[in-house]
Amino acid sequence: MPEDNRIPNSDEKFSLGRVVATAHAAHTIPPDEILKALSRHVRGDWGDVGKDDRKENEISLKEGFRLLSVYRTETGVKFWIITEADRSVTTVLMPEDY
Repeated sequence: MPEDNRIPNSDEKFSLGRVVATAHAAHTIPPDEILKALSRHVRGDWGDVGKDDRKENEISLKEGFRLLSVYRTETGVKFWIITEADRSVTTVLMPEDY
């Protein structure tokens, strides 16, 4: 995945940093679906996270902690996107890769 050295869009809530994917995720998730999910993630649409994780992400945005989003591909495969607390790296991965 390319490094995130773009000028942030005004809708983006944080920097993705360098975007990487596990081999399993890159093989399983279509690239266009990864890009759509990254676009949602950076705008604070956390996908299918639970109520507590959603609340934690909102705190993490303000306090600079790690961010987690949960999405599903069009065929229903669940995957995660995690942005590290220092915003240096965002990882696309399958839950079983964690």
